[in-house]
Amino acid sequence: MEFLTGITPKETMELDMLVRPELAGSKVKVNGFVHAIRAMGDVVFVVLRKRGGLLQCVFEEGVSELSAKQVRESQTVELSGRLELDERAPHGIEIRVTGGRILSAPYAALPLPIGKWKLNTSLEAKLDYRSISLRNLRERAKFRIQEGIVRGFRDYLYSQQFTEIHTPKIGAKGAEGGSNIFKLDYFHRPAVLAQSPQFYKQMMVGVFDRVFETAPVFRAEKHNTKRHLNEYTSLDFEMGYIGSFTDLMEMETGFLQFTMKLLETEYKKELELLGIRLPDTKRIPTVRFDRAKELVAEKYSRQIRNPYDLEPEEEQLIGQYFKEEYNADFVFVTHYPSKKRPFYAMDDPEDTRFTLSFDLLFHGLEITTGGQRIHDYQQLCDKIAARGMSEEGMEFYLNTFKCGMPPHGGLGIGLERLTMKLVGEDNVRETTLFPRDLSRLEP
Repeated sequence: MEFLTGITPKETMELDMLVRPELAGSKVKVNGFVHAIRAMGDVVFVVLRKRGGLLQCVFEEGVSELSAKQVRESQTVELSGRLELDERAPHGIEIRVTGGRILSAPYAALPLPIGKWKLNTSLEAKLDYRSISLRNLRERAKFRIQEGIVRGFRDYLYSQQFTEIHTPKIGAKGAEGGSNIFKLDYFHRPAVLAQSPQFYKQMMVGVFDRVFETAPVFRAEKHNTKRHLNEYTSLDFEMGYIGSFTDLMEMETGFLQFTMKLLETEYKKELELLGIRLPDTKRIPTVRFDRAKELVAEKYSRQIRNPYDLEPEEEQLIGQYFKEEYNADFVFVTHYPSKKRPFYAMDDPEDTRFTLSFDLLFHGLEITTGGQRIHDYQQLCDKIAARGMSEEGMEFYLNTFKCGMPPHGGLGIGLERLTMKLVGEDNVRETTLFPRDLSRLEP
């Protein structure tokens, strides 16, 4: 009888172990993908791609039992040899190979030149061969940065006594209303894919006070733009016992500050690889929706065409205005008109044409929508009736409010959009692992 007691230490070593100076001159064993090969006469440099980056291995004629002539790009190999310090090599180390074996070999040539510094190919080609294009170090680095954002979101909210929840993505009714709902047959019953976890995260405020979730949401929007997806990852939180919706903006500011510090310390390598300058999060200005429209109309001689919403060009100009006037990378735009916000948004008691809600713009792009919610059962029912909506399918949600709810609010952050702006891309598909849009269901 055999028993498992945990992870057995491996002979093969990772980059974070190999870079220790005291290992110089010792014999080591590594594995990885053959990323590139450079033949220099009697010496052949084989560069391995590992999860921590690139590792240079040196084959010298007649030294290794595994010949460099047997090694090809995209093979996976296991190599052993002497670890040496060399400031010219990636990470300042290289392995002088004395032996090894081929673990696996490809059956086809690579469709993309992943070994190049930049993939000089179309976005469509990168997406068609997504699992291959991401083997390029720069392409891969974008999603390491994205990992850091999610990690920062989770770690910061845990530090603020939030509870992580996981809500269903199949339901009877959409939380946001409107026509942008994916409908499906659920055992001969009509169902929809979740537009957001809104109803569930509000209900859980009555249980845990503060909750958050990172999960996909689905929008059946027939947009074919650089900023829209039909499935994206939303970073959501909801918090109870708030004094005002300013509490929510302050919490998001804290998350951004925490995450930028995390990226600066833990993801320095990826930041340098992509040439990223992290945005300033020390002070984020706030401006009312109607005032923001006036400011850009005055400064940029632009006519206000839609008094109830921000057009993409207006968002860009608001970002430009606050960058020019206050050197701000972010700006909170508050008090959106009531007719453009969902029924659960709390109206401003001083002017019910507007809501106690906000969007966060990052370099002129909306990445967050949030605000204070109606927590009184009768006010919710009155708002639903005033909009000509039906309570059918929302009984479970409304019953929660019948039993009492604290003042609360929350927000949702578009992960792919935030990543896109952070890494300096202009198409959200560049920072979506496997995009789903009007035309793409594969890979």
